[in-house]
Amino acid sequence: MTEPTLHYVACDDAQGGHRMAYWQWGDARNAHVVICVHGLTRQGRDFDLLAQAIVARAKGNVRVVCPDVVGRGRSDWLRDPAFYQVPVYAADMVALIAQLHREQAIDTLDYLGTSMGGLIGFVLAGHKELPLARPIRRFIANDVGPTIEPAAVQRIGAYVGKNGSYESVQAAADAMWALSTTFGPHTPAQWLALSQHMVVPASQRTADGSAKVEAGSDDEGSWLLHYDPAIGVALRAITPEAAAQGGAIMWSLYDAIEARTLITRGAVSDLLSRETALAMTQRGPRAKLVEFEGVGHAPTFVDPAQIAAVTDFLFD
Repeated sequence: MTEPTLHYVACDDAQGGHRMAYWQWGDARNAHVVICVHGLTRQGRDFDLLAQAIVARAKGNVRVVCPDVVGRGRSDWLRDPAFYQVPVYAADMVALIAQLHREQAIDTLDYLGTSMGGLIGFVLAGHKELPLARPIRRFIANDVGPTIEPAAVQRIGAYVGKNGSYESVQAAADAMWALSTTFGPHTPAQWLALSQHMVVPASQRTADGSAKVEAGSDDEGSWLLHYDPAIGVALRAITPEAAAQGGAIMWSLYDAIEARTLITRGAVSDLLSRETALAMTQRGPRAKLVEFEGVGHAPTFVDPAQIAAVTDFLFD
C-alpha cells in the first residue's frame, strides 16, 4: 500500500460544525489503531513513511490514521480563528476515535503527536473524563512537553500565517526549507516528498479556503500553502501569563497519563528543552526519552533511525 485513503469525520463547533479529513493506511477492519497527529503548520501526509513502516512492522494487522487537523490540508477552515486551539482539536480527535470505533471496534489504541499533535495527545491520554472508546495504550510525544520554550513560540509565530504564492511545488519546497532547517538533514528528494502535500493550487481553493483536490496534485498557475493563515492568530495572542497557566494545565494532564510513554526529541530542539524532557522521565508516566543528534524541532520520521524508535516502541 503506497497511498492512503482519504476519509472525513463531522465535528461539532460553536459555528455549526466542520469536517476533519484523515488519511488511513493498513487494514480498515483491524482493531489496532495508531493515530498520528502533525504539528502546527503541517498535515497528515507528513507521516507517509512512518505509517508504511508501522503497517509493515505489524504485517498489515494495524490501522494507521493520520488526520489533517482542522484548518489544514483537506479539512475545513474554522469560521472564527479564535477557536484554533488545543481544546477544539482534542474534541475533534474524540469525534474521530468515536467514528473509527463505530466502523470497527477498537481493541488497542496508540497515539503519536508531533509538537501541537503532542499537546493534543496530553489531553487525550491525561484527561480521564473523555469518552474515548479505549484508553491510549502507548503514547509518543514528538519534540514537545508541558513546558514550551518562549523563544520557539516567538520563532514560529513570526512566520505562521504569512503565506505567499509560489510558481511551483519546488519553489514552495525551497521557501519552506529556509524556515525548516531545524528538522535536520534531508535529501532534496526527501524534502520535496514532504513538501508536495504542503501546497495546493490556487485555482483549487473552495469558498471556505480548504482544498478541493489533494495537496501537491498537478495544476497550472500559482501554489499556496495548504493551511488557513489564521491558525497563527491564537498563537500570537498568548501572553506570558496565559502560557504559564497553560503549562500548569499540561503538566497536570501529563502527570495523569497511565499509557506507556515515549518522548522523541531533536537533540538541539529550541521548543522542548532537555531539562523539560528529563523531567518527563521522572514524573507522570516516567517516559522513555530518545534523542536524535543533529536535529532540532522537530524530527520528521523520514530517517530510518527515527522510524525504528517508533516502531520498536509500539511493537516490542
